[in-house]
Amino acid sequence: MMRLAVIGTGYVGLVSGACFAEKGHTVVCVDVDPAKVAMVNCCKPPIYEDGLQELLDRNVPARLSATTDLREAILTSDVSLIAVGTPFDGEEIDLSYIVGASQQIGRALAAHEGWHTVIVKSTVVPGTTEDVVLPILERESGRRAGHDFGVGMNPEFLKEGEAIADFMSPDRIVIGGIDERSIRVQRELYQVFPEVAMLETTPRTAEMIKYTANSLLATLISFSNEIGNLSAAIGVDVAEAMRGVHLDKRLTPFSGNGDRVKPGLLTYLAAGCGFGGSCFPKDVKALVAHGRRAGASMDLLQSVIEVNRRQPGKMIDLLRRTRSDLNGARISVLGVAFKPGTDDVRESPSLSVIQSLIDMGALVTVYDPVAQHEAERLFGSSIAYAATLAEAVSNADAILVMTAWPEFRQLPLLIERQVRTPFVIDGRRILDKFSVPAYAGIGLPFAGAPTADTYPEDLPPR
Repeated sequence: MMRLAVIGTGYVGLVSGACFAEKGHTVVCVDVDPAKVAMVNCCKPPIYEDGLQELLDRNVPARLSATTDLREAILTSDVSLIAVGTPFDGEEIDLSYIVGASQQIGRALAAHEGWHTVIVKSTVVPGTTEDVVLPILERESGRRAGHDFGVGMNPEFLKEGEAIADFMSPDRIVIGGIDERSIRVQRELYQVFPEVAMLETTPRTAEMIKYTANSLLATLISFSNEIGNLSAAIGVDVAEAMRGVHLDKRLTPFSGNGDRVKPGLLTYLAAGCGFGGSCFPKDVKALVAHGRRAGASMDLLQSVIEVNRRQPGKMIDLLRRTRSDLNGARISVLGVAFKPGTDDVRESPSLSVIQSLIDMGALVTVYDPVAQHEAERLFGSSIAYAATLAEAVSNADAILVMTAWPEFRQLPLLIERQVRTPFVIDGRRILDKFSVPAYAGIGLPFAGAPTADTYPEDLPPR
């Protein structure tokens, strides 16, 4: 087993560190925030991720600890993973955290007596590991990469909300290295996953694989949303159309016993109110910008971004068809997190929808089972907050389903118990369209629309 230092305790860093510890490696997580470090050492996750609490309980402090002392962590480890943030500023990804971590690691390497391999795990555009990180390590350490220390790139493929399951049961492991020894060290690090397909390549190709994978999934979503918008305009339910598409045996092949296999990829071939999170929006924009600098046209991915930018507005469009004047309307927004299973609200479609409702004078109530605190941080007293789903539904004129939390499938039962019938606008198509009296959804022709400025309860039932 190896001694591992993980720089950064965000979603990627902490999940990776905890999972490597679970697999038997000795891991120290490094962060500049003493509060986060203290939380990890007290078995308190600083982020929400399903299963993370249990991993901390089992591995802290025996195989997992945290510190603010990067130098000591490097000096007492065989491998370091750089897992810091790479935010996008609109023109390019911000490498300041990467640069800072590389500088500190390089200075520590100057005093490291043994071989140490530095692995970039943050999502960075192709060329960053070799053209940015490696020269900094050499300059700060006074040593030579490939001769005195190793350098590699190991992208992550973790879905927030399912990150631990993805790490512990990976579909592939991609390791890029500047030389055979850098590859070999990563191969040893991942030998705890003996049955997993492993691709060994260059750092630049490893970086490209990550961006390509995320851009493909984002493209599938925007494609589905564009088809959904057309379907609604011409009288077709996109959910039914997509069911027919999914029956293509190249998408749902037959197993040996004749049953259909339904890959997770199908979840990206479904219309909704848009994608968000820390990866898809940032990565697609960063790849477009990177292509522009390289002189390569990225028209398709630019369209993916534009379709997604407009998609949350479809929820407002549907809402305004139920009531043209939203001033004073009681609107409940269900879901702030960009997807279920996480409290991450970065680039969440809910944020722009909530702000639009506020600007139009609506009385907004928000409920999210996990990310409620993030809404309170962002919107403060400008909106109300429900403690339960039932409270959110009570007395609402309309309900907007923005996140596919399983709990929200209880809506039909809750609405059935009420005297007042709200209009439900399903941005994730998680409800049966006939399960509530007044329903509209993304990719569904608008039926039973109320006349201007009438309330949903004035509508005849379906």
